[in-house]
Amino acid sequence: MKKFFKDNFIPYMFLLPWLVGIFALTVYPMFSSLYMSFTDYDFTKPNSTQWIGFGNYIRMFGGLFGITEFTASSGKVMNVDPYYLKSLTVTFTYVLSSVPLKLVFALLVAVIMNQKLKFVSFYRAVYYIPTLLGGSVAIAVLWRKLFEKDGLINGILSAVGFTDLPGWITNPQYALGTLVILSVWQFGSSMIIFLAGLKQIPDEYYEAASVDGANRLRQFFAITVPSLTPVILFNLVMQMISAFQVFTQAYIIGGGKGGVLNSTLFYTLHLYLQGWTYHEMGYASAMAWVLLLIIGALTAVIFRSSSSWVSYGSGE
Repeated sequence: MKKFFKDNFIPYMFLLPWLVGIFALTVYPMFSSLYMSFTDYDFTKPNSTQWIGFGNYIRMFGGLFGITEFTASSGKVMNVDPYYLKSLTVTFTYVLSSVPLKLVFALLVAVIMNQKLKFVSFYRAVYYIPTLLGGSVAIAVLWRKLFEKDGLINGILSAVGFTDLPGWITNPQYALGTLVILSVWQFGSSMIIFLAGLKQIPDEYYEAASVDGANRLRQFFAITVPSLTPVILFNLVMQMISAFQVFTQAYIIGGGKGGVLNSTLFYTLHLYLQGWTYHEMGYASAMAWVLLLIIGALTAVIFRSSSSWVSYGSGE
C-alpha cells in the first residue's frame, strides 16, 4: 500500500482538483437532493424540515388516482399538485414534436450543405449561428416580440392578405407551437454532426446505385439514411435530453408563469417555480429525480430498440 501511494502520489495530486469538484459539486448535491426529496423542506425555514417519506411523490402522481388531499407520514395534511400532470403533458408534447422536426430539418439541410456549392462554408457557419444564440434570453425576448399580436409575424401575414390574426404567444392553442418553431430553428449542432456523418459515406455506394438506375430519392432512403443511423441515434438521444431540460425560452416567452392557461408550463419551469418561488425545495428535488428517471428510461428504450434499426456497417 505504501509503495502504491508513493508511485501514484503525483498523478493523484493532479487529479485532486477534479476529484474535489466531482464530489463537492456533483455527488454530494445529488445525494443531498435525493434526501430532500423525502422531506418537506423550505430553505427559508430550515429548522422546520420534516421527513414525509413518499409524500412529495404522492403529490405528483396522486391526481392519476383521483387523490386531492392526503396525510403524509409526518402527520401533515398535503394537497396534490394540480399542475404537475399538466407540466408533464406540455413537456412530452414539446419533446415529441420538436425533436423529430429538428432532426429531419437538420438532416435535409446537411444533405444540401454536403453538395459542391459556392460559399458552402459560409452557409454552414450561418446555419450554425442560431444554435449558439437560441438559448439566450435576448433571443427568447426577440421571439416573444415576433409572435405577439402586433409583432412582425402578424405584420407580414397581414401584408399578404390574412386577417383576424391571433396573438400567437398569448393564445393557448398556438403558444407551445411557437416554442417548437424556436427549437427547430436551432438545428445547427445536429446539422454539423449529420454533415460529419455524410462525409464518411463512400462515394462508391452512390456510384453503384446510379449504375443500377436508382434516382436521388431512392439513394437517400436506401444509402444515406441507413448509413447515418448511428449518427441519428446519437442526435436523437442528445436532442431528447436537451428538449426535456428546456427552460429559458419557456420562462421568458411564457412570462415566467407558464403562459396563458399553463400552455407553456414546462416541467423544468414548474420545478423552478416550486423550488425558488414557492420555496418548496423538497418537492422540487423530488420532481428533479422523477425527471432524471424519465430521461433515463426513455434513453434506455431508445438504446434497446436501436438493435433493430441502427446499422454500424459491420453486420451488427
